[in-house]
Amino acid sequence: MTNPATTAPASPLRVAIVGCGIIGLNHARAILRHPRLAITALVDAVPAAARTLADTVVAESGADRPAEFTTLTAALAAAPIDVVIICTPSGLHVAVAREALAAGTHVVIEKPLDTEMGRAREILELSRAAERDGLVVSVISQHRFDPASRAIAHAAHTGRFGRVTSGVASVAWWRSQEYYDSGQWRGTWELDGGGAVMNQGVHTVDLLVWFLGRPVEITAHTALLAHERVEVEDIAVATIRFESGALAVLHATTAAFPGLAVRIQVHGDRGSAIVHDDQLETFFADGDTAERAADVVPAAELRGGDRGPDAFVIGHLRQYDDIVDAIDGRRAPGVRVEDAFESLCVVRAVYLSATLGRPVRFDEVLAGELDDVVVTTGVPA
Repeated sequence: MTNPATTAPASPLRVAIVGCGIIGLNHARAILRHPRLAITALVDAVPAAARTLADTVVAESGADRPAEFTTLTAALAAAPIDVVIICTPSGLHVAVAREALAAGTHVVIEKPLDTEMGRAREILELSRAAERDGLVVSVISQHRFDPASRAIAHAAHTGRFGRVTSGVASVAWWRSQEYYDSGQWRGTWELDGGGAVMNQGVHTVDLLVWFLGRPVEITAHTALLAHERVEVEDIAVATIRFESGALAVLHATTAAFPGLAVRIQVHGDRGSAIVHDDQLETFFADGDTAERAADVVPAAELRGGDRGPDAFVIGHLRQYDDIVDAIDGRRAPGVRVEDAFESLCVVRAVYLSATLGRPVRFDEVLAGELDDVVVTTGVPA
């Protein structure tokens, strides 16, 4: 038996970040805190973006300066890479994932999985083949690792809420016109894949599905009310019926000035819980009228608790802990491509229902029966 005290530490996993904008920066800051990860390559079609992120990596960590490339092909040819992090615009995910997996690297994809169902299905099939070869493929859903979210999911899945009856999820954010004008890809169906639901609300959709289970039917309306020169919605509302019989309401907007909270409520006949901006606000369980929020999460994770200035980075770091553990333990990650694909199907169902003016069955979307429908904002005239 190997003596743990004499076992050499595992070599760092060499990481390439593809897409060096603000999302790439957020990932870099989380990765720099992980003892098993080392950023060795930065890839961006705009050389200045990779250069700026490389400057930040060195300035904030003192780590060796990552090499800079304009293509993943060049990065893969230059030196070995263990993990590729995809932080490109959503509509470009599949091309990068395809190349990375063909090279035999583990892959982490920023949400959403992709903007188009055909490409998302390709990533799903590629991930299944990669997993059979021992590779880890994960999609960023960092809020599944928040203490508040984990407490609610555990209670919902173990019966502590009794029969889960309903959910309410709201993303009441604000994005200025300047935000949409800042990039040609923003607010487009092709590269953004949608608006308030796809881009801002996808994490909340993911949590709602994780808490309440398999969806059955979605009915939705969308509109563009507060922005110009945008193809996609800035407001959407939907009702979702789940296989369990539970009903939920989904609301997502980028037209709620000056930008308010993200709230998710889960209700059952023996308990309820509310998470507010990633912190636990309310928690009742087991038919007990005494509130138990302080018993299930640390004080900093309660509504109003001080999570510190780097809570966003720590949220991603929690998921990277899971990803590295999955790689080292040769197991599936906590969030697989299948999970992200199901959440994407719910988002797609919202857009299909709004476009077609009718309820949409989840199985229709899952099976690809409506993949050819061109979605719009609101019901076409």
